[in-house]
Amino acid sequence: MGFSQALSGLNAAATNLDVIGNNVANSQTVGFKAGRTLFADVYAGAQAGLGVKVAAVQQTFTSGTLESTGRNLDVAISGSGFLRFDQNGQTVYSRNGQLNMDANGYIVNAQGARLTGFPDGKVGGDPEAIFIPSGGLEASATTSVSATLNLDAATLEIDRLGVPFDATDDSTYSYTSNVTIYDSQGNDYAATLYYTKTGDNTWEVRVGRDGEIATAAGTLNFDANGLLSSTAGLDSFEFSPGGGVTDLDMALQLDGTTQFGNDFELTALGQDGYTSGSLVGIAIDELGNVVGNYSNGQTRVISTLVIANFANAEGLEPVGDNAWAETTSSGQPIIGAPGVGLAGTVASGVVENSNVDLTRELVNLIIAQRNYQANTQTIKVQDEVLQSVVNLR
Repeated sequence: MGFSQALSGLNAAATNLDVIGNNVANSQTVGFKAGRTLFADVYAGAQAGLGVKVAAVQQTFTSGTLESTGRNLDVAISGSGFLRFDQNGQTVYSRNGQLNMDANGYIVNAQGARLTGFPDGKVGGDPEAIFIPSGGLEASATTSVSATLNLDAATLEIDRLGVPFDATDDSTYSYTSNVTIYDSQGNDYAATLYYTKTGDNTWEVRVGRDGEIATAAGTLNFDANGLLSSTAGLDSFEFSPGGGVTDLDMALQLDGTTQFGNDFELTALGQDGYTSGSLVGIAIDELGNVVGNYSNGQTRVISTLVIANFANAEGLEPVGDNAWAETTSSGQPIIGAPGVGLAGTVASGVVENSNVDLTRELVNLIIAQRNYQANTQTIKVQDEVLQSVVNLR
């Protein structure tokens, strides 16, 4: 009798319906990967066969569509790879990038699993749970001032003839420009750079604070074409801001400065100091860097996301909550920074939708239903045949 074949068909068809139903149920689950049922026939030496079995439920890791959310902490992987999480001491992997920051300062998913990364953006070593420090950013003293300008070649040399430089007397210098600098406590000062033409193609540079007596920093030398040929004393000079703070050891970088027969013109200006600041927000950029934004306008890379790849992603074990775990079939994870090697790139402000094709799944559902019904019909026919045999007298 073929009851065993029909029963195996019912069991297999029921599993197939479960898989399809699970796909349909998760068609709106971010990062979900659809499954499909693989069947195998059963013979074991039987002439007519013993029915069918479920060989495996295979996961399909094709990418889903990316949907913009506008949230700084929502990310999606464009390409291959998985985000790496620490979930209660177990390492799990997911394509769901709906992230938040918990009360303890860790970046987590909806289940509380902590996202891992390379601390301070230093790729390599063991990944760690990404922690956002609540403390502010300490002040940093200015160590370098950069400027690019044109010094008017037609300017006459300043012949002091024993008259000393005087910051309050514009006849003792040729040109000035201003820059804000910071001491080690984050106090800002208005500093003035004084340029004095002292000879053919030679200029003296001084630095002063708030109109006070300026200290000599160094000299600029230009060639016959008005291009900067050399500097002296600008790589390191001491500047005293006063106020009881440590004197600043500064460098003045004037690369690109020219001496042409045009008006004085400052085209670029910058310095590397800043005052203290508090954390006002975090974001994840397209390089996978978790960036802290501070009230003083500074940004800092706190960590870089880890992207994990596997030799056989279909061998990963689903553990629920949009996550998978490593198995011997999947192989060990190959981890790295986004966009490096096999790792996909990170898209910020978007999430990856489920890769379930709902139309296809509904068609498969109809086919699976017909398959189930056909197997029930087989049992019905076998029952009728058996009843006929029983009724023989």
